[in-house]
Amino acid sequence: MDKNKDLLQRREIIRAGGGSERIKKQHEEGKLTARERIDLLVDDGTFFEVDDHIRHRSTYFGLDQKYFPADGVVTGIGKVNGREVAIFSQDFTVQGGSVGEMHAKKIVKIQDLAMKMGIPLIGINDSGGARIQEGVDALYGYGEIFYRNTLASGVIPQITVIAGPCAGGAVYSPAITDFVIMVDKTSKMFITGPEVIKAVTGEDVTQENLGGAEVHNSKSGVAHFIAKDDKDAMEIVKKILSYLPSNNMEMPSVTSPVYLPMDEALNSIIPESSNKPYDMIEIINRIVDPGTFFEVHQKFARSMITGFARINGRVVGIVANQPKVLAGVLDIDSSDKAARFIRFLDAFNIPVLTFADTPGFLPGISQEYGGIIRHGAKLLFAYSEASVPKITVITRRDYGGAYIAMGSKHLGADLVMAWPSAEIAVMGADGAANIIFRNEIKNSSDPEKTRSEKIKEYAETFSNPYVAASRGYVDTVILPSETREKIIRALEILSSKVEGKPAKKHGNIPL
Repeated sequence: MDKNKDLLQRREIIRAGGGSERIKKQHEEGKLTARERIDLLVDDGTFFEVDDHIRHRSTYFGLDQKYFPADGVVTGIGKVNGREVAIFSQDFTVQGGSVGEMHAKKIVKIQDLAMKMGIPLIGINDSGGARIQEGVDALYGYGEIFYRNTLASGVIPQITVIAGPCAGGAVYSPAITDFVIMVDKTSKMFITGPEVIKAVTGEDVTQENLGGAEVHNSKSGVAHFIAKDDKDAMEIVKKILSYLPSNNMEMPSVTSPVYLPMDEALNSIIPESSNKPYDMIEIINRIVDPGTFFEVHQKFARSMITGFARINGRVVGIVANQPKVLAGVLDIDSSDKAARFIRFLDAFNIPVLTFADTPGFLPGISQEYGGIIRHGAKLLFAYSEASVPKITVITRRDYGGAYIAMGSKHLGADLVMAWPSAEIAVMGADGAANIIFRNEIKNSSDPEKTRSEKIKEYAETFSNPYVAASRGYVDTVILPSETREKIIRALEILSSKVEGKPAKKHGNIPL
């Protein structure tokens, strides 16, 4: 027999996956195949597949009589815009992309290879779950994958695309990774399906309402991005990678410097009334290099903004309050959102740029019972722990504990700048006057007049950046139009920052 011809025939069978009928069904459901997704992601001709001849070795329930091409997952190394990345892509056309022992071993091998090489790992999930015919071997496989996700965390970037079902224990691998992209309409994530929930709780839910892309982007916060389709998901992966180093020992790439004239419009962007909202994203876009702001977790905890950008070619991670949503308050979800993003930035040598305008932590029984103290402490912990350059710009209100939590000098910010409109105090002038001057207002012949006078007195004393600046808590007060050039200079100054930390295994963040 011609051995070369035999290899080509085997290769053809492997490349065909589950066959033309199953591929057709995949396309009819709006999904691409595992290999088509990889082709969209990597540079032409760069994908080096490994373990394509892997076969399961289970003998239970007739599996020994079946052949699953590539055992339902395609693995290998490819280049994305010239940079090496490790990839696994589950093939739903082969046994529903189910995870068995050898399927998992393929993923584990590519995880290990990514760590050895110091390159990002991209996982494309499209699987019906554990291969139940393989029993505990399937569970072994999941455990091995989770373990390596954890070892790789903070060492190499890990990005997950949910391009189909991802249920039961399978959801925990994506949850450990850094960024999760869900494809609208075709992706689903949940621990227990609608049938089990109905049986246990009596609740009627659909798969879409339970674990669709919109739910996990806006409510649970499990996912960071919604993609229109598989092609869009691959474009999002490419965009994320463009801001990141390949591993924690490298620095993000620096592109050509961008000259922008001073934006005088920033000098009048803050409303006269401190209670009037404005859009912080407009400020961000006026300061960063044009077209480079890339928001992360856009639909979740919208009183907080997180995202990547470039300033004069340098990558920064932005954390900012959004006055347009709940006045920019800190709550349980926004604290978690910012804390996790800050820890990612710190792991991969990306400076943290904070824009602060917050009236404080959100009051209420639901927040207290939900553990706002614990969740807010995560944000304090993340800022304090981060050793990358930390630059903070206070645009307007910065009150109470939230002032401390939003990248203050007291949590290790390297340079803190404030606009003239900044108000740094324990609380707003209205509330403070009512407490401090309660008796004077109560006993006054004209309580409203006295109250107005006392509010003005408190505001003139504390509702400005100069008291904090006089104590050194603010390094400099700047015109809003100067912000970009000041940040550019700050990034240059801090580029050689080295910060020693106490010797320890790790801290105990209040999870």
